[in-house]
Amino acid sequence: MNETTPGSPFASATQVAAEEVLRVIYGDDLEGCAVTVNEVAGAIGGAFQPQADYENALSELHQKGFEAIQLLSTPPPDGAGLSPEELRTLLSERLDSIHVLTKKILSTTAAAKAKASADAARS
Repeated sequence: MNETTPGSPFASATQVAAEEVLRVIYGDDLEGCAVTVNEVAGAIGGAFQPQADYENALSELHQKGFEAIQLLSTPPPDGAGLSPEELRTLLSERLDSIHVLTKKILSTTAAAKAKASADAARS
């Protein structure tokens, strides 16, 4: 979803910020203002859009990871019909999968955070 969609919380926040910036500069009546609130809101939104995109992607990654962990941690429907050795093997495989998944999520999160910090430092 594009965060700058009219009516979205992001668009509303940039609009409010733009109005406040213009009021601070020009006063409540905006006398002498040569730009529109929408132009200023676009500039503000453009400045924050990369961070919003990053946070949305990270949130989606975590949600999908949690869904996968929930699926892996759900007991098998035919668990009662498994022998103790089959059940032990199944649980071991699932735990290994959860471990691999969490390592991937943590490393991806750390890499994204490092990239975001590097990008912010360049700005």
